[in-house]
Amino acid sequence: MAAGRAHGLLPCGLGARDTLRLEAKMALYGNDIDDEHTVLEADLAWIVKFDKGDFVGRSALWVQKEEGVRRKLVGFEMVGRGIARHGYSLAKDGVPIGLVTSGSMGPWLNKAIGLGYVAAEHAAIGTPFDVIIRGQPVPARVVPTPFYKRPR
Repeated sequence: MAAGRAHGLLPCGLGARDTLRLEAKMALYGNDIDDEHTVLEADLAWIVKFDKGDFVGRSALWVQKEEGVRRKLVGFEMVGRGIARHGYSLAKDGVPIGLVTSGSMGPWLNKAIGLGYVAAEHAAIGTPFDVIIRGQPVPARVVPTPFYKRPR
Protein backbone atom coordinates (compact mmCIF):
# COMPACT_ATOMS: atom_id res chain seq x y z
CA MET A 1 0.00 0.00 0.00
CA ALA A 2 2.80 2.39 0.85
CA ALA A 3 4.59 1.76 -2.46
CA GLY A 4 1.43 2.47 -4.46
CA ARG A 5 0.19 5.47 -2.47
CA ALA A 6 1.91 7.98 -4.79
CA HIS A 7 0.12 6.38 -7.75
CA GLY A 8 -3.32 6.57 -6.16
CA LEU A 9 -3.48 2.91 -5.10
CA LEU A 10 -6.55 2.26 -2.98
CA PRO A 11 -7.75 -0.95 -1.37
CA CYS A 12 -10.81 -2.65 -2.79
CA GLY A 13 -12.86 -5.54 -1.57
CA LEU A 14 -14.78 -8.53 -2.80
CA GLY A 15 -17.61 -6.32 -4.07
CA ALA A 16 -15.28 -4.68 -6.60
CA ARG A 17 -13.91 -8.06 -7.67
CA ASP A 18 -17.41 -9.43 -8.00
CA THR A 19 -18.74 -6.66 -10.25
CA LEU A 20 -15.69 -6.78 -12.54
CA ARG A 21 -15.66 -10.57 -12.89
CA LEU A 22 -19.42 -10.54 -13.53
CA GLU A 23 -19.11 -8.00 -16.36
CA ALA A 24 -16.44 -10.23 -17.93
CA LYS A 25 -18.56 -13.37 -17.26
CA MET A 26 -15.84 -14.99 -15.20
CA ALA A 27 -17.67 -17.72 -13.33
CA LEU A 28 -17.27 -17.89 -9.56
CA TYR A 29 -17.16 -21.34 -7.98
CA GLY A 30 -19.96 -21.72 -5.48
CA ASN A 31 -22.12 -19.23 -7.37
CA ASP A 32 -22.05 -19.79 -11.13
CA ILE A 33 -20.29 -23.15 -11.21
CA ASP A 34 -20.47 -25.98 -8.74
CA ASP A 35 -20.76 -29.74 -8.52
CA GLU A 36 -24.49 -29.58 -9.38
CA HIS A 37 -23.93 -28.18 -12.91
CA THR A 38 -21.82 -29.51 -15.76
CA VAL A 39 -19.35 -27.52 -17.83
CA LEU A 40 -21.75 -27.82 -20.77
CA GLU A 41 -24.60 -26.28 -18.78
CA ALA A 42 -22.23 -23.54 -17.52
CA ASP A 43 -21.33 -22.51 -21.10
CA LEU A 44 -17.76 -23.71 -20.57
CA ALA A 45 -17.65 -26.40 -23.26
CA TRP A 46 -14.49 -24.80 -24.67
CA ILE A 47 -12.49 -26.28 -21.78
CA VAL A 48 -13.56 -29.88 -22.51
CA LYS A 49 -11.36 -31.77 -24.97
CA PHE A 50 -13.23 -34.93 -25.92
CA ASP A 51 -10.49 -35.88 -28.40
CA LYS A 52 -7.72 -35.94 -25.76
CA GLY A 53 -8.63 -39.31 -24.27
CA ASP A 54 -10.64 -40.56 -21.34
CA PHE A 55 -11.35 -38.55 -18.18
CA VAL A 56 -13.71 -38.85 -15.23
CA GLY A 57 -17.20 -37.93 -16.38
CA ARG A 58 -16.42 -38.08 -20.11
CA SER A 59 -19.20 -40.54 -20.98
CA ALA A 60 -21.83 -38.57 -19.07
CA LEU A 61 -20.72 -35.30 -20.71
CA TRP A 62 -20.72 -36.95 -24.13
CA VAL A 63 -24.33 -38.07 -23.65
CA GLN A 64 -25.28 -34.56 -22.53
CA LYS A 65 -23.49 -33.08 -25.55
CA GLU A 66 -25.36 -35.39 -27.92
CA GLU A 67 -28.78 -34.95 -26.27
CA GLY A 68 -28.41 -31.27 -25.42
CA VAL A 69 -28.47 -29.60 -22.04
CA ARG A 70 -31.73 -29.14 -20.12
CA ARG A 71 -30.56 -25.98 -18.37
CA LYS A 72 -28.05 -23.32 -19.30
CA LEU A 73 -26.16 -20.49 -17.63
CA VAL A 74 -27.19 -17.25 -19.33
CA GLY A 75 -26.41 -13.59 -18.93
CA PHE A 76 -29.27 -11.18 -18.48
CA GLU A 77 -29.90 -7.51 -18.00
CA MET A 78 -32.65 -6.03 -15.91
CA VAL A 79 -35.30 -4.24 -17.96
CA GLY A 80 -37.25 -3.20 -14.89
CA ARG A 81 -35.90 -1.45 -11.86
CA GLY A 82 -34.05 -3.75 -9.47
CA ILE A 83 -30.89 -5.73 -8.93
CA ALA A 84 -30.89 -9.52 -9.15
CA ARG A 85 -29.06 -11.28 -6.33
CA HIS A 86 -27.75 -14.81 -5.85
CA GLY A 87 -30.62 -17.22 -5.17
CA TYR A 88 -33.47 -15.11 -6.56
CA SER A 89 -35.98 -17.04 -8.66
CA LEU A 90 -36.40 -16.56 -12.40
CA ALA A 91 -39.88 -17.00 -13.88
CA LYS A 92 -41.65 -16.88 -17.24
CA ASP A 93 -45.37 -16.12 -17.18
CA GLY A 94 -45.39 -16.86 -13.45
CA VAL A 95 -43.78 -20.30 -13.86
CA PRO A 96 -40.31 -20.85 -12.30
CA ILE A 97 -37.62 -21.42 -14.95
CA GLY A 98 -34.40 -21.04 -12.96
CA LEU A 99 -32.29 -19.23 -10.37
CA VAL A 100 -29.92 -16.26 -10.28
CA THR A 101 -26.34 -17.26 -9.57
CA SER A 102 -24.77 -13.78 -9.60
CA GLY A 103 -26.15 -10.28 -9.96
CA SER A 104 -25.00 -6.72 -9.48
CA MET A 105 -24.91 -3.27 -10.94
CA GLY A 106 -22.35 -3.30 -13.77
CA PRO A 107 -20.23 -0.17 -13.26
CA TRP A 108 -18.80 -0.11 -16.80
CA LEU A 109 -22.24 -0.77 -18.28
CA ASN A 110 -24.25 1.42 -15.92
CA LYS A 111 -27.01 -1.19 -15.74
CA ALA A 112 -28.05 -4.09 -13.56
CA ILE A 113 -26.87 -7.46 -14.88
CA GLY A 114 -26.80 -11.05 -13.76
CA LEU A 115 -26.12 -14.67 -14.51
CA GLY A 116 -28.51 -17.50 -13.90
CA TYR A 117 -29.42 -21.01 -14.88
CA VAL A 118 -32.62 -21.27 -16.90
CA ALA A 119 -34.38 -24.13 -18.63
CA ALA A 120 -32.74 -24.49 -22.06
CA GLU A 121 -35.87 -23.43 -23.94
CA HIS A 122 -35.58 -19.97 -22.32
CA ALA A 123 -31.87 -19.43 -23.04
CA ALA A 124 -32.05 -17.67 -26.45
CA ILE A 125 -30.74 -14.10 -26.69
CA GLY A 126 -33.59 -11.66 -26.23
CA THR A 127 -35.83 -14.03 -24.26
CA PRO A 128 -37.81 -12.05 -21.68
CA PHE A 129 -38.47 -13.36 -18.17
CA ASP A 130 -38.89 -12.02 -14.65
CA VAL A 131 -36.55 -11.92 -11.69
CA ILE A 132 -38.56 -12.32 -8.50
CA ILE A 133 -37.34 -9.57 -6.16
CA ARG A 134 -38.93 -9.44 -2.72
CA GLY A 135 -41.92 -11.37 -4.08
CA GLN A 136 -42.44 -9.09 -7.10
CA PRO A 137 -41.71 -9.95 -10.75
CA VAL A 138 -39.22 -7.52 -12.32
CA PRO A 139 -38.64 -7.78 -16.10
CA ALA A 140 -35.27 -8.92 -17.47
CA ARG A 141 -34.01 -10.37 -20.76
CA VAL A 142 -31.27 -12.73 -21.91
CA VAL A 143 -28.29 -10.89 -23.45
CA PRO A 144 -25.00 -11.96 -25.03
CA THR A 145 -22.00 -12.47 -22.77
CA PRO A 146 -19.46 -11.40 -21.77
CA PHE A 147 -21.33 -8.24 -20.84
CA TYR A 148 -18.17 -6.16 -21.21
CA LYS A 149 -14.99 -6.84 -23.11
CA ARG A 150 -11.97 -4.60 -22.63
CA PRO A 151 -10.99 -2.81 -25.85
CA ARG A 152 -7.71 -4.06 -27.28
